[in-house]
Amino acid sequence: MNTIENSLDKIAENILYLDEASLGILWDKYKSKMEQFSFTPEWEKSVIIFSIINAVRVKNAIFNEQMLNKQAAEETAVPKRPHGKPNLKLVK
Repeated sequence: MNTIENSLDKIAENILYLDEASLGILWDKYKSKMEQFSFTPEWEKSVIIFSIINAVRVKNAIFNEQMLNKQAAEETAVPKRPHGKPNLKLVK
């Protein structure tokens, strides 16, 4: 990995530990700051922060959806037949 990738990897590692509920409280604040455009570094940071908050929300939504799909698939899976002689009865 190059330097930029290493930096992004470290940033992503830190972001993974952020709590979505805590970020949700900040969502409105940074949405409002982002909507009030200005030619300042503060505005640019607010766009990045807002995007990070949304990225965490999207990641969690995808993760939760996949977990639910996996659980549903496991619950509806056909039970495995036991190995060996089948349990059959002769019917006349």
